[in-house]
Amino acid sequence: MLALVALSFVISLALSLLLVLSGRARARLYANDMPQRFHKGHIPRVGGVAIVVGCTIAWALALLSSRISLPINVPILGRDVWLWIFTLLPVVAAGVYEDYTQCLHARWRLAAGALSAVVGCAVMGLSVQRLGLTRIDSWWQMMPWLGVALAFVAVAGLPHAFNIIDGYNWLAGTVAVLVCGAIAHVAMQLGDRNLAGMLVAVIGATLGFLYWNYPRGLIFAGDGGAYLWGGTIAIASITLVQRHAAVSPWFVMLLLIYPVCETLFSVYRKLVRGVSPGMADSLHFHQLVYKRIVRGVFHDNETRRMLMRNNRTSPYLWAFTALTVLPAVLFWNNTMVLMLFCALFVVAYVLAYLMIVRFKVPRWLGK
Repeated sequence: MLALVALSFVISLALSLLLVLSGRARARLYANDMPQRFHKGHIPRVGGVAIVVGCTIAWALALLSSRISLPINVPILGRDVWLWIFTLLPVVAAGVYEDYTQCLHARWRLAAGALSAVVGCAVMGLSVQRLGLTRIDSWWQMMPWLGVALAFVAVAGLPHAFNIIDGYNWLAGTVAVLVCGAIAHVAMQLGDRNLAGMLVAVIGATLGFLYWNYPRGLIFAGDGGAYLWGGTIAIASITLVQRHAAVSPWFVMLLLIYPVCETLFSVYRKLVRGVSPGMADSLHFHQLVYKRIVRGVFHDNETRRMLMRNNRTSPYLWAFTALTVLPAVLFWNNTMVLMLFCALFVVAYVLAYLMIVRFKVPRWLGK
């Protein structure tokens, strides 16, 4: 597994550097007046390309390792590697195209996510066949289309959920690494090296990108990177629950409760205000942390000051994510405990959001 991480890391690291050196001219297409822009200068938003290439090459070599002799020892992955790539292709391609052109409307990116979900359900047979609750599961399994519908929503929606939380250096990437690591850990405990191998390749490629992303902010993942993280994690989560009856479906729900909660709350907030859910704004939880908690940063250079505030925002959300990842890993087969932690997170999220909006943040939290 370490060889797979190292391989994807090196490829992503090198390609990210090339994109940093060559991508600034195209970065000028990203308008300065975008509400979700919290940096100065023209930073390439194509880091997702490096992540995609890094993990895809690692996947392909691991698949071919059973046929050819490689100079490094990598785990052998099954033929479902191609099914993963085929499923992820529409949504990731749409994200990369948007990053390079800035002209793909949100409805087409949503359509690409839906297409990936259709492919995943039809070709890979993705379905959430149980909810971990005995009484409900007996009724749920009598209508298998419900499981397919839930899998469709997960694969279509999670890429966009990760795109929503992708606002600051090391934020969405760190969440993706933690979630992939948690799923891979449980998969290894259950002897599923194939699934774990798929995820550690994504971890390595993400770390290669993150080297240039934090703390210098030289490149951003863009839609392509966020869509790859969300799509891969959605497929892996459903696959893990499908293959292993011991895993509670609420294990992955707790792992992903932060991006899911952020997305649902964002849709609710915009509908209440009479705004389209697809309209970008600067009222997400991480953006409020940036504007109302991380304020005590002073520097003569405005670009440097914004970068420092950007970097100080992510650790608040890392701690928030750790509150879900740790109990999920500890209680991955205990549905009731996992459901309790999900409920606690939702309550904590809403209370924290309201506290920040109303300027009632304790002084010790500010920087």
